[in-house]
Amino acid sequence: MKDSIASLFFLFATIAVFYGNQAVYKRHQRPWLTPAIPTSILLIALVQGTSTSYPMYFKDTQWLVWLLGPATVAFALPIYQNRRIIRQYWMALVAGSVVSIVVSVWATLLVARALSLDEQITRSLLSRSVSTPFALESTAHLGGTAQLTGVFVVITGLFGIVLGEVVLTLIPLRTRFAKGAPLGSAAHGFGLSVARGLGREEGAVASLTMIFSGVLMVLCSPLIARLVA
Repeated sequence: MKDSIASLFFLFATIAVFYGNQAVYKRHQRPWLTPAIPTSILLIALVQGTSTSYPMYFKDTQWLVWLLGPATVAFALPIYQNRRIIRQYWMALVAGSVVSIVVSVWATLLVARALSLDEQITRSLLSRSVSTPFALESTAHLGGTAQLTGVFVVITGLFGIVLGEVVLTLIPLRTRFAKGAPLGSAAHGFGLSVARGLGREEGAVASLTMIFSGVLMVLCSPLIARLVA
């Protein structure tokens, strides 16, 4: 009974902390106040401060992870809403997504080998640049660990938030579409939040490239697994 109450507490605490930080971010839109950052820090402090094991924390908060399934299905909505953009720029969207996957996997392998990382960690890193639902599905084919992949996806997204706008100011991109595409393909949902802040068109293209990159990563993951074996 005591364990059930504790696990429910962490479920409600996770939700409350996230929405609390979201309210703060709406008032003070700073990169370091993006809800994922302070929420993660506060929850880690809470779990460590109460000496709670991860299985205990995850017992009821697993339902939040389960929601990734319906969230993946919901990606069909922005595809439908932006069907005009897809019809007009489908080749650029596909090409950009393919290039982003190739560069991400190649750079990950180079860094992993330079640092002599464990094979399990390396395989968990390979799908870090796509949205969490797609990354978790991909890592199952790549031979990685879902928990590690989830952490790496969040870290990649956070770097996308902090560095995304800085990088865009250094690259002479002329169109709004060109500015949104790299944010969605390289930093998934976190990059999408930055793109939406830049404008409606940037947000629409970032959403599409995020989805395209995720789908292609899932489809290509068995091949990538064989190539890196």
